[in-house]
Amino acid sequence: MTSAELLTDAFDRIRQVVHGAVGGLSGPQLARRPAEDANSIAWLVWHLTRIQDDHVAGVAGTGQVWTRDGWADRFALPFDASDTGYGHTPDDVAAVRVEADLLTGYHDAVHARTVRYVSALTDADLPRIVDRAWDPPVTLAVRLVSVVSDDLQHAGQAAYVRGLLRG
Repeated sequence: MTSAELLTDAFDRIRQVVHGAVGGLSGPQLARRPAEDANSIAWLVWHLTRIQDDHVAGVAGTGQVWTRDGWADRFALPFDASDTGYGHTPDDVAAVRVEADLLTGYHDAVHARTVRYVSALTDADLPRIVDRAWDPPVTLAVRLVSVVSDDLQHAGQAAYVRGLLRG
């Protein structure tokens, strides 16, 4: 298995968990939070997808699907178009109220762009420095593994919240 195949498989797994967490739920169910300061499925999936979109666009040198393809307008959230959810308050989390098809549509569009990008990578691409703001500087490999890790954690949280709703 090549590095490109491994990364593609990892992002495919994220997509599977996202669809499993979101599928068949209504907008109000997606927005429900197990506690007042907890995250909803809608926010978790929106956030993990925004992070993937932002970070992969950054390393690929492309525009974000969120703004380039009109998803920000379709979601009509009360946030700046550059917002990824980092540092959101409970009120911000509560503001993410969308239907399942919108969430999975955006996720699928980001997933498709991500897979196109990572499937073309070679092992020689992975040591490239993509962020010098850290010590040590962040390589492409580290950035992509970080996105996979963050996304899987949030997708798992969304699946857990789904279980609470159905419980």
